[in-house]
Amino acid sequence: VQLQASGGGLVQTGSSLRLSCAANRRTFRNNAMGWFRQAPGKEREFVAAISRTYDTDYADSVKGRFTISRDNTKDVLYLQMDSLTPEDTAVYYCAAVLGSLMSRRVSDYRYWGQGTQVTVSS
Repeated sequence: VQLQASGGGLVQTGSSLRLSCAANRRTFRNNAMGWFRQAPGKEREFVAAISRTYDTDYADSVKGRFTISRDNTKDVLYLQMDSLTPEDTAVYYCAAVLGSLMSRRVSDYRYWGQGTQVTVSS
């Protein structure tokens, strides 16, 4: 298994969650990483990305509330999600780009985790 996401759950509006994505070393060390989400009936959408050198990029909808980070010593990707709203309800996926450049496009990501459900109640 290349990527394994975890940390989802059911929380109330305004709560926080931290998602984790464990990767094998070869997948993680050389590639930019990202988080995407998919709500029922909607397309998968970009959430955040991080390069090997810790540059970050965020979707406007989560900027200021979510923080992406990576631990290159443990080969783990994180997504800290604060001030959650019902609009953040979705299955969240971690993914690895084949290369060092960040991307917002689903098609640029080579490896995908299995997804973890985040549900925010009002």
